[in-house]
Amino acid sequence: MPIGAGLASSGALEVAVLRALRAAFRLPLDDVELALLGQRAENEFVGARVGVMDQMAASLGVEGRALLIDTRSLEHRSVPLPAAAELLVIDSGVAHTNRAGGYNARRAECERACALLGVRALRDLAAADLPRAAALPDPLARRVRHVVGENERVRAALAALEAGDVVRLGALLDASHASLRDDYEVSTPEVDRLVEIARAQPETLGARLTGGGFGGAIVALVGRGAAAAVAERITRGFTRQTGRSATVLVRPPGAGS
Repeated sequence: MPIGAGLASSGALEVAVLRALRAAFRLPLDDVELALLGQRAENEFVGARVGVMDQMAASLGVEGRALLIDTRSLEHRSVPLPAAAELLVIDSGVAHTNRAGGYNARRAECERACALLGVRALRDLAAADLPRAAALPDPLARRVRHVVGENERVRAALAALEAGDVVRLGALLDASHASLRDDYEVSTPEVDRLVEIARAQPETLGARLTGGGFGGAIVALVGRGAAAAVAERITRGFTRQTGRSATVLVRPPGAGS
């Protein structure tokens, strides 16, 4: 996997090392505790103030299923992915780093917004609070709007997954990318172009950047059986339009080499 592709390779490495240590020394640590230790290493040693989502996904994820995570309570639930669609992940070739990029700056902006609004975390706000948040100085109002909207989109995505509604799920991916691009401002021109090319394919249901932003990869939801053909058209179109190479990192089994 390319370094800086935004697919949580650091979280996966942390969990893998911790699993090895747990097995070697018979440590009494469950999978959630391993994830928390991995996050601590990222925060305190690497210096990236990330949440625990990546480590939880690496520690608790199951092939073919999505993972719903409440990062405050650490409650989690495995949810089947829809049989009518496939996920495709393509790297833009623009490497990102959570430590040196704008990730920590976004975290600080959200914390500043919390202080001004008098809440513990932005997750404590709802859509009804957005008019009050709109009075915050720029760009804090937009940061709040993204976080509140993204939390709502996660809940809506869960409902879509449970209903097998892949059209709704794709629309939520599109809305998520627009918010990440415009309100949270963590996309790049190359990633935006990759998303646009992906969305232009008739088999694509939706697409968004994935990871901490400022480069990395996109994830696209495509109709079942279409992943190989869509991936070829996206990468070819990206090279033609930008002169850069995009790399297919993840495609469903049986979707071609």
